[in-house]
Order: sequence, then structure tokens, then C-alpha cells
Amino acid sequence: MTDTALLPNVFDAGLPVLDYAHTDSPAEVYPRIRQAQQQAPIAIGPLGPELLSYDLARAALRDTRLAMPPGLHLMAQGVSSGPLWDKVLGTLLCLEGDAHQRLRRLVAKAFTPRATARLQDTIQTVFNDLTDRVIDAGRCDVVHDLARPYPVPIICALLGAPQRDWELFSRWTDDVFKAFSFNPNLADDEPDIMRAWGDLDAYVDAMVADRRTALTEDLLSDLIRAEDDGDRLSADELRMLAATLLMAGTDTTRNQLAASIDALSGHPDQWTTLRDRPELVMKAVDESMRHSPAICGAARTATEDLEFGGYLFPAGTFIYVNTFAANRDPQTYRDADHFDITRDSPPPILTFGGGAHYCLGANLARRELADALQILTRRIAAPRRAGPTPWKPILGMSGPTSLPLEFDVNA
Repeated sequence: MTDTALLPNVFDAGLPVLDYAHTDSPAEVYPRIRQAQQQAPIAIGPLGPELLSYDLARAALRDTRLAMPPGLHLMAQGVSSGPLWDKVLGTLLCLEGDAHQRLRRLVAKAFTPRATARLQDTIQTVFNDLTDRVIDAGRCDVVHDLARPYPVPIICALLGAPQRDWELFSRWTDDVFKAFSFNPNLADDEPDIMRAWGDLDAYVDAMVADRRTALTEDLLSDLIRAEDDGDRLSADELRMLAATLLMAGTDTTRNQLAASIDALSGHPDQWTTLRDRPELVMKAVDESMRHSPAICGAARTATEDLEFGGYLFPAGTFIYVNTFAANRDPQTYRDADHFDITRDSPPPILTFGGGAHYCLGANLARRELADALQILTRRIAAPRRAGPTPWKPILGMSGPTSLPLEFDVNA
């Protein structure tokens, strides 16, 4: 065991400084990331130490001594108690330790590849319908016309909500998600957030009551069936998990789809390759999430004084696991900045996290992205940028805020 007293403190070790503003986009920050990465695998960023290498980032995501700091985005906006704080911290996204492991174990029994596979027809129908609305015009804004409306119907179908209520879920999601993003109007929005969350809870309660009398083939029924040595999910847990699925499965998919289309449309040769070789679609998904991720990192806190990467990280140290940097680590990926959907057996991307907090919905997200990219590259050709493509900041949920494209229609 390493004697931590003999290690250099991470803050006093002369590591490179990685300076950027919280409003900077990934593209704006990346040249500074690469410069720091060439000097050391760890840098001191605006929030604390940032892990920049693939090996350190992968190890940190699996290290049980590093915990997710719960409610970080709320605390950054001055909220550290009250009904909204309690509601957010009660979600699966914020749980740690035994409580988190128990819920993950039960949910995993329902969140299977079979559950994803039975959505295949719905996924393709929803995205084809969205494409139908724009294809005759020969232009669209990918963010607003395709990515934004895409995932909510999929999550509703996953849970078993009827199509007539998809718009309800969309409105609730828009309001509740304000609690999970950096929102300058959070205090003013809190009543609307809590009202929408209450309406969602009541709807899910009614669904659960209905399923208990007649289980069906949907995720909510599978969650009710889930059992581990007699342990089952309570009504409160079922309600919480439905809301967590909506939050975790909506905005991430919206932003990553727009980011992936941005990457492909910016590399016309890759667009054509995917059109001609649709069997590469899962590689295209992973490569776009490696090269152009909507989620660029993960926050962790040291739960004790610990040795990591050859340095002492004092207890309480906030650590940013920069998966954007790790996914472009030239020590791990050949020609790391190049976008290439034909990469041969690349190391697994870190965009879905790792360890106890690896994304439960990774299979579903990959399926949604793959079907959308396959449909789009099959149906439209020669996509051309029709205006600026600004991105949201690197911290928090990133991705394009607008992606205007003009295109030809494939015969």
C-alpha cells in the first residue's frame, strides 16, 4: 500500500493549468485540452483536477473511493434544501452505496436487451415520421425538427404509455428537466417543475395500479415483476424510476443525436460510407460519441485521502473525469482527432460512464441513435450546413443548439 504522506499533493505538483469558462463549447476548449494532455495526464481545471488520459479516466469511473457529488447542479444554483432538493436527490441518478446497488440490481432485471428489441418498430416508425415532415422541403433544423421530438415517444412506449399521452409526457419532461440543467431561472421555475413532477407521479401511480391487475409487455410491468431474493420495488421507487428514465433517456438522446448528425454531416465521405455500408451503423454511433459527445465528463468527489495516478487527492477533492479528452487520447486511439466510422476494434468509449454508474440505458440509446442515423443516411444525401451550428457549453449537457441542414433526397 502506498504511503499517501510521501505523495505529491495534486494541487502542489506543478501540473498544467487548464483554463476555460463555464460557457465555452467543447470545440473552444479542445485545443487547450490537447495542449495540457501533451504535458501530463492530469491538469488543474476551473473546478479542480481534471483527468485527461483514457487509462486514468477509465480507472476513476470504476473507483469506489470516488463518489458522485449529489445535487451538484442544484448547489451551483443556490439550492441545497427544500422539496426540489429532496426530489432530485431521491432519483437513481443521485444515489450512492447500498441503496444505489440495490435499485440497479432490481432495475437491471427489467432493463434487458429484450426490452429494447421490442421497441424496434416504434423507434423506426417515429423517426421515419419525423423525416417525412421535412424531406420534401430539402432542408430542416436537425435539433428542432428531428432530435428534439424523437426520444419522448420511445420512452413512453418503453414504459407502456399510450400514444395519445405522448404530448403530455413531452410537456412534463420539458418542465422537470429544468431541475437537471444549469438553469438561471431555477427559483422562478421551481413551482412549475414541482407541479409537472407531481402530475407525472400521479400518472405513473395510475399506470402501476393498472399493471398490478394485468401485467403487460412493457418496462413498467417488468419493473413490477423484478425480484431479488424476495426484494421488490416499492410504489415510491417505481414512481421515481419512471421519472428518472424520462429525464435520463430524453435530453441525452436529443443532444447526442444532433451531435452525431453534426459529426457525420461535417464529414460527407463518412455519411456516404454509412449509406453504402449500413452494417457499420453501431460503429458510427460509437465513433460519433467518441469524437463529438454530448456528455463530456463526469463529476466525482474523493471520499477519503487517496492515491490516484501517483498523486495525493485529499478527501473532499472535486475531480472532473474529462471523458471528452479521454476519448481522444492519442495514447489510446490512433489518429484520435480523425472521425472514422470504420475504425477497427477501437477501445470502448467512456461516454456512457463506467463502474457502478455505467448508463443502464446504453443499449437503448445505441439502438435509438443507430436507427436514426441509418434512416437519415438512407433517405437523404449530400447534407450541407445552411447556417451556424453553435454548441452548448462543455460543462453540463452539451450538443448543438441549432443544426440547419440542406440536403438532396435519395432516390
